[in-house]
Amino acid sequence: MSRQQLINSFTHAALSPDPDLAIAALMIARVEYPKLDAGPYLDRLDALGREAERRVATAGPDIDARVRALNAYLFGELRFAGNQVQYEDPRNSFLNEVLDRRTGIPITLALLYMEVARRAGVRVEGINFPGHFLLRCPARPGLPYSDDLIIDAFRGGALLSRDDCREILRGVGDDALDPDADEALLDARLAAHASKPQILARMLVNLKGVYVRMHSYPQARDITELLLAVNPSAINELRDRGLLAYNLRDFSAALRDLQAYLQLSNAAPLADEERKEHAQIWEHVKALRRRVASLN
Repeated sequence: MSRQQLINSFTHAALSPDPDLAIAALMIARVEYPKLDAGPYLDRLDALGREAERRVATAGPDIDARVRALNAYLFGELRFAGNQVQYEDPRNSFLNEVLDRRTGIPITLALLYMEVARRAGVRVEGINFPGHFLLRCPARPGLPYSDDLIIDAFRGGALLSRDDCREILRGVGDDALDPDADEALLDARLAAHASKPQILARMLVNLKGVYVRMHSYPQARDITELLLAVNPSAINELRDRGLLAYNLRDFSAALRDLQAYLQLSNAAPLADEERKEHAQIWEHVKALRRRVASLN
């Protein structure tokens, strides 16, 4: 599969109304493993889902018991676990590696959980929580929102209290001093249902950061291409793609992207930090224009 074919296929899978996340996630893995055959991994997810369905059925109709049965299977018996020792290992971001090694980061373990739960007939949705991706298993219709189960797939399917979630917010500096505002902020964060494109974008942002810190710029650029496929209006990704092209000495592509970024971002008022960044990007653009002109 060529680079453009991968982008096209990923775009179709990511923006499809089909709830399946695994197909698009395995396409992300092809950035690192171009010859990856997704079929065996999808078959494995189906097998996990069938067994999970059997376990969940024996737990009865109570949603708490069904979630605990699913947790016991995935984290107790199969021993899927968060990789706290090698969190920055890029393999944690690839669904094939998560299935093979049974370890990952919050977003990939959550994706695995959602895919197995969906196959087992348990409704679980993602929460785009700051700093730590979480899951929600909604309570039965008619019950208040506060009765929903909040699940942390990274910590063995732990069921989180409001205090647990508040501590996560404080850990990423997303907290309010006023207790009333704190409660409202927490409610807003817990209500942030993650759509399919948002889940995939969060996976990609995490992976891009890992690749940049590893100075693996070709892979980081490919990931940025997929991010723009999910959200073409993400102008910061357009900027990053240009900067990565600059590092890779693809000066024509860098100039094209950075000029487009400056044009699009100038449409809105800029804060002081943004103005400083624009000045730096503009210096890059001037240098690139001279370099590209000298090559023609």
